[in-house]
Amino acid sequence: MRGGFMTVIELTDEQAAALKAKASAEGLTLEAWLHRLAVEQERPVTPTHRHIAEVICENMQDVPPEIMARMPQDGASQHDHYIYGWPKKDA
Repeated sequence: MRGGFMTVIELTDEQAAALKAKASAEGLTLEAWLHRLAVEQERPVTPTHRHIAEVICENMQDVPPEIMARMPQDGASQHDHYIYGWPKKDA
């Protein structure tokens, strides 16, 4: 109990039983399980940093081969042409 106050949360018997079952499945009392959930929420989530090439490769892995075959080979050097319709640059 923090600061001498207690909060009462009203649950149906079914909701309480479901929460107790989740806690028990992890070998915890309901109080310990709820405390752990509260503590986890207080910790800042640090995003994992990945190289952009990894993200692109991951996103591209599900593109069907027939679509990949139609992709322009000069897409990087001529991106303005493909995105904006500008004339292609001299190579």
